[in-house]
Order: sequence, then structure tokens, then C-alpha cells
Amino acid sequence: MHYDYKKGAQRVDEILSSEIDIKNDSETLPKDDSKFSFSNGYYVWITAIFVDIRDSSQLFSQAGLENAEETGKLIRAFTSEIIEILRLPNGDSDFLREIGIRGDCVYATFSTPLKSDILACADKTFYINTYLNMLNKKLVKLGKPEFKAGIGMASGQELVLKAGRDHTGINSKVWIGNAVNRASNLSSLGQSEITSERLFYSKCAFHNFIAGLKQRNSDKDVDSWFTQYTDDSGNVSQHAGIIKTDFDSWIENEMN
Repeated sequence: MHYDYKKGAQRVDEILSSEIDIKNDSETLPKDDSKFSFSNGYYVWITAIFVDIRDSSQLFSQAGLENAEETGKLIRAFTSEIIEILRLPNGDSDFLREIGIRGDCVYATFSTPLKSDILACADKTFYINTYLNMLNKKLVKLGKPEFKAGIGMASGQELVLKAGRDHTGINSKVWIGNAVNRASNLSSLGQSEITSERLFYSKCAFHNFIAGLKQRNSDKDVDSWFTQYTDDSGNVSQHAGIIKTDFDSWIENEMN
């Protein structure tokens, strides 16, 4: 192998001296990857959701060859329906922009120019929270350990651009801002020493969906569903244990 470091230095100089055409007048993030190039980027409102397995390192390390198949089934059961919930459209709007698995975490990012879009993302987290109750009930019946998990959601304006190596086909979108990292960090707080609840929302996400949630539940004390949490760095979030009642009733009725 020989790396031509002189040409590498030239490529770096070209990148550092180039200009990026940042499109900040677009309401939504394009779904078509052909809209992205190595010379442009989009500054738009996005929402990120991360679902993180708690104590996954212990689960994986104890797998061993004899238990690898069972552990594989558990991970597949955990990820399969969460991905299904995350990929469902918001009415007629397919606002999903990226979905994937990073180690022990399922994540998704959405283009959310409207507050109703952010509320739709919150609704997904309620479904995921309820689904985990269903999964754990099935696991208990089979004599298997329950999953603990954290569900983090954050919203904000981010610069989204293509990064990688031009002309190689090796590239990916990069999300420059606070929402994706914040959602990832919040997912680590659910079902931890802080609270037994799974759901955590950033201040921005909460601010943008709470009015819609109250309007949808005008006969209920929605404020009582949330508890504010401030971390050591002064970051404010809200945690909750919200479930979908019809779904949960079906679970409680032995899923019949």
C-alpha cells in the first residue's frame, strides 16, 4: 500500500479553500440524495430520535457461542418493531430522512419544519415506549430477561451536508448541530439512576410539541405527565412515561 500524501495535502487544501452553498431558504430537507453534492448543504429544522439499550455491554459479553443465537433473537426483536414505528409516515408526509442502527442503538432523523411534525415524532416515542412494555411482557413469559432502554428525542436547526470522498461512492450525510447529539445523549438517561421512565425530550423539542399534545388531550392534565431534569452542565430536558392507552390495554388483556 502506498498513500500519496502530497496529493492528499492538495485535496485537503482544495476542500478548506472551497465555498459551501448553504441553502437556508428550504423548508424541508430533501429526501432525494441527488439534491446533495460536495459543494452544498441545507440548514433546516430536524428532529432526531435515539432508542438505546441499557446495559447492552453486559448482554453482549455474556452471549458466548452457546447463547449467541438467543442473544441475536433478543436484539432482532428489540430493533425490528422500533424500526417499523420510526419508518411510518406522518399522514401523507414521508418525513423520515435517515434510519439506522449504531451498535446497541436504533436511531432516526426527520425533516420537521412544522410543530405538527415534531408532535408526530413525539407520538412515535409514545408508541416505542408502549412497544417495549409489550416486548418485555413476552420475554417474561418466556423466562428471558427484560430490556431496559432510554428513548431520547431532540429538535433544532442543523446544517446537513454530504461528507466523504468525492468520486468514490463512499459518502454519508453529516448532521452539524445540537439535535442529533442531544437526542443520543438523552437516550442514555432513560431507565437510569435518574428515573425509571424511558422517555427524555430536549427543551426545544418539548417546547414545540407540548401545545399540540395539550390540544389533543384537552380533558387531561398533560403537564403532570412530565418532570423537568437539569444535568450538571445546565441542560434542561423533560422525562415522562407516556404510553398509547389502547395499545397498552391490549397488552394488559394478554394481547388477545
